[in-house]
Amino acid sequence: MKKKDIKILLVDDEPDILEIVGYNLSNEGYQISTAKNGQEAVSKAKKEQPHLIIMDVMMPEMDGIEACEQIRKIPELSETVITFLTARGEDYSQVAGFDAGADDYITKPIKPKVLVSKVKALLRRFKEEENGLGSIVKVGEIIINRDEYKIIQEGEEIILPRKEFELLSLLASRPGKVFKREEILDKVWGNEVIVGGRTIDVHIRKLREKIGDDHFKTVKGVGYKFVL
Repeated sequence: MKKKDIKILLVDDEPDILEIVGYNLSNEGYQISTAKNGQEAVSKAKKEQPHLIIMDVMMPEMDGIEACEQIRKIPELSETVITFLTARGEDYSQVAGFDAGADDYITKPIKPKVLVSKVKALLRRFKEEENGLGSIVKVGEIIINRDEYKIIQEGEEIILPRKEFELLSLLASRPGKVFKREEILDKVWGNEVIVGGRTIDVHIRKLREKIGDDHFKTVKGVGYKFVL
């Protein structure tokens, strides 16, 4: 997919942020639209179906967490990447963002070039799909459909947020192998994306709740592995 075909929705109640971020991403060739609060973001997301949403957390009328939760309930937006761009870098805020279904969390301030690099990393999956890397993999009772980004477990379809899906796909690609934390961050989030130390732990916890605790084993001080 070419840059000119990629749609990005910027959501922030600060006009200066929308202008600066929008300017830099427009210069990269992306299609940019904006919203000033969560309600407007949900409405525009439904209408425009963007590939990526970059959203502030603290906003009037509807905050980013609630907006993210609502967007994640819309089937036609299941492929949309959502990342928070906010000055709030506390762990509890990051956890709330991931629990709401966000794919990543970027803290302000951030240099324009670094932001552009992060956006490229977040959009990397669309390039992978274009190169034909999607596939269907069966691991035990779990079917992983990378083409449609969905999971089928014992006949039941499970829709996962993007990073949970990619983390499961990575771990399940080699059952029994211990994936080091550094390798997981590199392959799932990309070495251009800086995330908090609890990021992997939060996503593993959510996968245990949805897929089953017995499938995910923690190797203390090393990383995680998937077991059948």
